[in-house]
Amino acid sequence: MRIYIKDKPLRLKRPENIGDQSRYDLVLDTDDVLINEKKFKGNVLILNATHGIIKTILFILHHKKPKALESITLVTNEYDDAVKLIKSKFRIIRAAGGVVVKNEKILMIYRFDKWDLPKGKIEGKESSSQGAKREVEEECNVEVAVTEKICNTWHTYVKGGKDILKKTSWYLMDCMDDKEMKPQVSEGIEDVKWMNKKEVDIALYNSYKSIQHVYNKFQKLTAPQSS
Repeated sequence: MRIYIKDKPLRLKRPENIGDQSRYDLVLDTDDVLINEKKFKGNVLILNATHGIIKTILFILHHKKPKALESITLVTNEYDDAVKLIKSKFRIIRAAGGVVVKNEKILMIYRFDKWDLPKGKIEGKESSSQGAKREVEEECNVEVAVTEKICNTWHTYVKGGKDILKKTSWYLMDCMDDKEMKPQVSEGIEDVKWMNKKEVDIALYNSYKSIQHVYNKFQKLTAPQSS
């Protein structure tokens, strides 16, 4: 599980999925974390994470804003219980969005001074794919067809004094009609634009890490298969 808290990725892993520890800038064990949290710099790996440590890390990411931190990976033998613990600390909201493709270009929106992908909350009894299609069409005034699932992302924010955990389901989409394309101004969208790969790469410098993650998953999904 990967959750973005104030654009900092928090990853939860089982011990068998750690991989090469040398790619982390700092490797700590549970006892080390309690000594000095100011050690958190770069990509941090914490081994044997207890439920108490998980709660502490959530607090740090929400309230202390460690500027030098790039990401935290927590390794636990109680993965399923840890996921339940994290979810219990938030009100969960479902959302969906899309990576829309036309002539090898991607549809991007500009909102809140960031480049983003069209997305929004799922309504009523909508499926995630239905919600994704509706939100993309509403936000960009285009017609799309959903083709396949890309991935899910999780990110947190605070609204009305409540901690929210939003699960967003992302889908690959084909553009069927964009003759009337325009931004949904009522949702704070200032611009909607088709971008080629080079333009997307530049735009992602002024975007969210979760959106960078979705784009990376999209690239892997659509990469030519080697024979």
